[in-house]
Amino acid sequence: MSHIHIPDGVLPIWLWLPGWLIALALVFVAGRLAERADVRRKVPLLAVVSALMLVAMSSEIVPIAYHMNLTVVSGVLLGPELSVIAAFIVQVVLAMLGHGGVTVLGLNTLMISTEMVLGWALFRVFVGLLSRRRVRWATAIATVLTLATTTTLLVVLVAIAGGGAAAARDTGALDPATLTFANPFSGGIFHVGLFSGAEKSGGAPVPSVARFAAVVYALGSIGWVIEALVSAWILGYIDRVRPALLWEGPLHEGAHHLPGDEMGQL
Repeated sequence: MSHIHIPDGVLPIWLWLPGWLIALALVFVAGRLAERADVRRKVPLLAVVSALMLVAMSSEIVPIAYHMNLTVVSGVLLGPELSVIAAFIVQVVLAMLGHGGVTVLGLNTLMISTEMVLGWALFRVFVGLLSRRRVRWATAIATVLTLATTTTLLVVLVAIAGGGAAAARDTGALDPATLTFANPFSGGIFHVGLFSGAEKSGGAPVPSVARFAAVVYALGSIGWVIEALVSAWILGYIDRVRPALLWEGPLHEGAHHLPGDEMGQL
């Protein structure tokens, strides 16, 4: 939900250029920190998890115009260092596919990196509070809190940009003029009121930060629950079949081979 779909030419250069510079610096630092791990062990997992995020971010839940990121799952599996690298890789590919402009690639890298690292940290916190036997609960709570936080960061970013074109967003089945949900399968016959008092200009809603926030929180809260359930199932399954991926991590010094690589061979 925190992925920025703003095209080139919308955000001012004083906003997106620092994003690029900071993102490149973080990728460089993360790469240096990750060098302590065996390349043979970290590259395959980095590639697989990056591909997982790409598939998730390219698949939209149509009625609510939401695509899952699976960033919490990815952050838990990769750890903070590799998360930054994976976020940059994913954002480069998505920018080439038109999911946001090239100029916002740096900001997107920072946003997704934050989501992955925060998800990793919150997962560890809630596992500590709930115990390892409640991995699914820890994952679900961490996912909702993480997505709510990064969505708020996205709203703040749009506010800094001044709203306007930056506040435009695909709203799926949500009518931005009335802030009501329409059933996408019945030609708009069935509606559930969500908000009222829409500002209009010539019959169309005026793009504003307040309206943008209302839309992303309304649609996002549904998506957060869906993503929390999916993420909880994925990490619960991994905990059952390959627990070392969760509790040792790809940069763990004591691991001499990949989890599941019992013969010491790929």
